[in-house]
Amino acid sequence: MHDLDFEHEHEDMSESERQEIADWLWKQETVELLTVGIDIGSSTSHLLFARVVLRRETEDLSSSFVVIDRQIVWRSPILLTPFLPDGTIDARELRHFFQHCYEDAGYRRSHIDTGAVILTGEAIKKTNARAIDEIFANESGRFVCATAGHKLECMLAAHGSGATALSKKRGACGLHVDIGGGTTKLALIDNGEIISVAAFAVGGRLVAQDRQGVWSRLDDSARLVAEELGIATDAGAMADPANRTAIARRLAALAVDEILGGPLDALGQRFLLTEPLERRVAPSYLTFSGGVSEYIFGYEDKDHGDIARLLADEIVTQLTPRIGIPIVDAGQRIRATVIGASQFTVQVSGKTLYMNGADVLPRHNIPVVHLGRELPDVIDATEIAEAFRQSADRQDRDTAAMVAFAFSWTGAPDYQRLLAVAQAIKAVAAPDGKRAEPLVLMIDGDVGQTIGRILDRELGIHSHLISVDGVRLKDLDFVDLGEFMNPPGVIPVVIKSLLFS
Repeated sequence: MHDLDFEHEHEDMSESERQEIADWLWKQETVELLTVGIDIGSSTSHLLFARVVLRRETEDLSSSFVVIDRQIVWRSPILLTPFLPDGTIDARELRHFFQHCYEDAGYRRSHIDTGAVILTGEAIKKTNARAIDEIFANESGRFVCATAGHKLECMLAAHGSGATALSKKRGACGLHVDIGGGTTKLALIDNGEIISVAAFAVGGRLVAQDRQGVWSRLDDSARLVAEELGIATDAGAMADPANRTAIARRLAALAVDEILGGPLDALGQRFLLTEPLERRVAPSYLTFSGGVSEYIFGYEDKDHGDIARLLADEIVTQLTPRIGIPIVDAGQRIRATVIGASQFTVQVSGKTLYMNGADVLPRHNIPVVHLGRELPDVIDATEIAEAFRQSADRQDRDTAAMVAFAFSWTGAPDYQRLLAVAQAIKAVAAPDGKRAEPLVLMIDGDVGQTIGRILDRELGIHSHLISVDGVRLKDLDFVDLGEFMNPPGVIPVVIKSLLFS
């Protein structure tokens, strides 16, 4: 009779009641965030708002959430990054621009759950970064603020443009080329994995007008080209269209040689900002992003007080006869950037935690340096140390700075294997046994306490040490560590992942 009554109760439920129950169940397992992605570079700045839905993983009663949907809900206009006469970024004008963006989108700062601010080029210089930090000081706990050197900028452009997703979808190798205002970034992407990056000093705003329309901006790369061509470097000479065209043509030749991997002349060698691209796999197509790509794909035809259109025309003219692979639009061009950040909280059990310095907590926005490979059965400490160094180098991270060393533990927890990993971490993080910053380890596996104890008590690392496990991370993640809670003996860990379109 009870079963019949139970069925009868459900039959009598209205559609609105059923929907209310479904909504309640949905809310227990999902989180919706409003996030903002802000890009401040040497040439342009812009932001966008996105709505992100995360769902709790159901395996093993996990407290982790994964992103299941992301929708861009508003994009700002493109702002030419404002500079003051002394060459520093005009933070006041940037602040007004972002305030207007919030108002035009219909949002207040209180509406934003999390976000990411990416500084590149001139914006990462100390005076500029300090002024920009003040704009977002109130959001310091919720926002990831990342300064991107040349290599990290290559990775961000590859992800933000959609090139990595395209490579994974095609199951193929592609070469991504991001041509911005001051630099060109290359990323070789095989089946969705970035395997090599490089950058060189060619861009669309190396020669540009100031606010009064005078051709007063002549960056070092353009100056070197002008001197090689015998062109004067004053504003009057730059006002001559023939001179600007000649400079753009020479810059394009240097860029095409870099893109195709041809031999570089003496000037091309001087333009390198990183090591040359390692071409371990031959690409089957090219993708482009950055402001110059708008002209390459024909989405823009107006000049904006620089040589971007001239440079694009010359690159197409010189590149087309020399390549035998297609050029593909990956989807995002001048807006190749983060759409924000997702975040979720994991409560870390005290049983899997090793810590010798609770007074250094809390810490916010610690960048992750992930090992990026599986551990072999026989672990060579030298090889693992080199893998960590390469991972840090890809993101322009200083291993002596505040970073979280992350890896996945696989295989048996034998002492010799644990010791080898601990020795590798010490070799990278504290080669002389000491470091100024706390050593943070984030491990996907159940060995956090053991490795922490080996580092502290056997290898004698003289620094604060925090080693937690049961946490899955990847490159381009950031970690917040809360204050140690005793009882119950846990550290709240917030993982913030950069999101791309």
